[in-house]
Order: sequence, then C-alpha cells, then structure tokens
Amino acid sequence: MSTGHNRGTTRLKRSRRAGCPMQGYDRLPPPLRGWMATAALPWSARSCLALWQRALKEGASHREALDRLDRAEAALLARDAAL
Repeated sequence: MSTGHNRGTTRLKRSRRAGCPMQGYDRLPPPLRGWMATAALPWSARSCLALWQRALKEGASHREALDRLDRAEAALLARDAAL
C-alpha cells in the first residue's frame, strides 16, 4: 500500500509532520472532530482548527463554522475537479 492513502489526485502537497498528528486531532472540539471524520479531503487538525477558530472569532456559531468548513472543502474539490 502506498504512503499517500487518502490523497487521490489533488493538488495537495506532501508535508512533513511535526509531532503526533493524532494528539492534535484528539485536542479538537468534538464537533470539529466529527466534521473531520466525514471530510472528503485529508485535512490536518491544524488547518481545520485555524478555520474553526477564525469563524468563531468572527462571531459564527459552531454550526456556521462547520458550514464554513463545508464551503472551503467544496471549493477545494471544485478546483481539483478542474484538473
């Protein structure tokens, strides 16, 4: 099995991870962990948390923050579909 299990044909770049990615995932708020578990792309806990925190800082509810993540993912998928 290859090392890029969930990458498929996307423009995502391979990167080296600092630390244990599961620890970052485990520290996420439960709604965000749930979103990541069903995401179509292999999001990092760090990038999801950044989008989540930005949305909450701007006054979004948890549901609105998750909707923002859905829109970000849809935009990435649409961009990759144009490849």
